[in-house]
Amino acid sequence: MIEAQGFSRRQFMGRAIVAGAAGVLAGRSLAGAAAAAEPAGETPWQIGCYTRPWSDQDWHAAFDAIAEAGYKYVGLMTTKSKSGLIISPATTPEQAREVGEEARKRGMKIPSVWGGGIPVDKSVQAGVEALRKLIDNCAAAGATNLLMGGVGNPKDADAYYKAIAECCDYAAEKHVGMSLKPHGGTNASGPQCRKSIEQVGHKNFRLWYDPGNIFYYSEGQLDPAADAATVDGLVVGMSVKDYLPPKKVDLTPGTGKVDFPAVLARLKKGGFTSGALAVECLTLETPVALDKRLEEARKARKFVEELVAKAG
Repeated sequence: MIEAQGFSRRQFMGRAIVAGAAGVLAGRSLAGAAAAAEPAGETPWQIGCYTRPWSDQDWHAAFDAIAEAGYKYVGLMTTKSKSGLIISPATTPEQAREVGEEARKRGMKIPSVWGGGIPVDKSVQAGVEALRKLIDNCAAAGATNLLMGGVGNPKDADAYYKAIAECCDYAAEKHVGMSLKPHGGTNASGPQCRKSIEQVGHKNFRLWYDPGNIFYYSEGQLDPAADAATVDGLVVGMSVKDYLPPKKVDLTPGTGKVDFPAVLARLKKGGFTSGALAVECLTLETPVALDKRLEEARKARKFVEELVAKAG
């Protein structure tokens, strides 16, 4: 854990009490992705790792490795399964509860779930039904935020965001926040994401920033340190993802072009002062040994810990 530096114990305890109260309120608020109150002495940041680097393994193996690498937070993403996901609309609540229990057994919490797309190409109602199942499964697993990827085809955008708008109150009742991720298509940049979030117009639908994707989908032309200025007031979490040209994001954070100190400083200026910082990718060569993944996961954790310590 990052220790408090540069101020007295009394000042530190005062800040911890204020942060704790704010965290409790945030956990109950519609912005469900914001960090719940941390015990005194701990960072306001939830430093975690997604299961994506272990997508060729069963999710239990990913959980084991992430816990062994020293993380207290695990993001659910891809895994070796029929759907390729740990939690999808096809997951039963019982299965989702098992996932949450397995995380807790390893001393971890779940701040983010990637559940894939929703079938709005069929109808808005079909999208709503799938999204409600995802929300139910997040709640069953004890996850606090559902990560949405947006749409690539503009013709599906209206239906997609209508489905999300119809589910915002439902998710809030379940204490699950929803967030949009920069992911190409109609949500490749900060301004595009802002437009979609404002279209929904609900405080339970916010932004999960991804600096690596800002570079990736702009062919390296849009620097996330500059793009971050366009998302003030929206960010509730971040995928800690790096980038190298021409199209590489499978990197351990800190080894690519993303200026993470500058990105985090700008996001903090815009109001993102606590929440999840989840490593999404690691530098992996083929074939990938499990011990190499563990080594890179540890490097990534230390990088993020140093990042937030220097950010103050």
